[in-house]
Amino acid sequence: MICGEHRPTRVVVSIPNIVDNYLLFKHAFSPKAKTYAVIKADAYGHGSIPIAKALTEAGAEGFCVAVTDEALALREAGIQAPILILGITEVEDAWLHAQHDISLTISSLDWLKAAYAQRPTDRELAPLKLHLKVDSGMGRIGLRDSQVGQEIIDYISDHQEAFALEGVFTHYATADSDRVQDQDYVAKQSQRFEDFIQDLDFSRLDHKPLIHRSNTALALWYPEKTMDIVRLGIGLYGESPAGPDFDLPDDMPLKPAFTLESELVYVKKLQAGESISYGATYTTESDQWIGTLPIGYADGLPRSSSGFEVLIAGYKCPIVGRVCMDQCMVALPKELPLHEKVTLIGSDDYGNHISAWDLALYNHTIAYEITCGISERVPRTYVYS
Repeated sequence: MICGEHRPTRVVVSIPNIVDNYLLFKHAFSPKAKTYAVIKADAYGHGSIPIAKALTEAGAEGFCVAVTDEALALREAGIQAPILILGITEVEDAWLHAQHDISLTISSLDWLKAAYAQRPTDRELAPLKLHLKVDSGMGRIGLRDSQVGQEIIDYISDHQEAFALEGVFTHYATADSDRVQDQDYVAKQSQRFEDFIQDLDFSRLDHKPLIHRSNTALALWYPEKTMDIVRLGIGLYGESPAGPDFDLPDDMPLKPAFTLESELVYVKKLQAGESISYGATYTTESDQWIGTLPIGYADGLPRSSSGFEVLIAGYKCPIVGRVCMDQCMVALPKELPLHEKVTLIGSDDYGNHISAWDLALYNHTIAYEITCGISERVPRTYVYS
């Protein structure tokens, strides 16, 4: 998608806030654990390369991504810190990762054997770094059987010229909830993972692998469960994994880093009884000033945002009518000038604030989906001070 540089809709990302959030977690868990910044999905829509560079300067200890191309982009940008791919990787690409010192997630002995069979013999490569994924209750990728895990470890032990087991890890499903049943499920996952690790014998390896399980939620609300790595995802960007209903710990004040803003590009007064947008779902009850914003669902503003209030000149102004592909309309309290700033996520100049969670909950989703969904057509601008 072509970036819309020549219109006044943009995302503004605060690099200092992201760095502060990272250092908050790093200092909270160092030296017990390393803190890896999760910058998959273009850093949750914030922009992975600028953020990785800033965090590298701040002493980032590692990064997590979802797919090979995200990892390669970081290496091409000069990022030298450890990178772990959290998803499944095609076996045909295994040795490309060894070439670029990128760590992979594995959950299959067959994958390991196939990778070994394809190992290049025409050049020397460092061992391929691997993290064994354990499914303790997500039902996604990962092993449930520790015996299979031991078979994988034994295979790696027999082929240490080709493979290095760098880590063993799991992921939690309900660490972002304070409901009793969800807390019980955290305990269940914890016990499963600990039992799995207890069953494994690493003695034939030439080093002990890193054991890790903490995402942002587990790190925030179960810090005692922290092991060798914290994988800092949504918290890096200053958002709570749980939304507004589950208070953050007092000693972990996160700083939001994402602002979505636009401008009024057209203002007119409609008479009573006039309808707005597709389907004519909104009709003015009296004479009303209406503003048009150059942002729509192609930019990632959910089509179901009708009625959501944005900030204009200190006023809360509802979106009226259906959100269009490229534009939407808002009800104004009075005639406002063209180019007046509109805040859809973030803080305005009058002390008002809209969080990504506000827009998410209005649309029955989560903040992650909102920031990840703001499309490439919306340019990202970075504030460094």
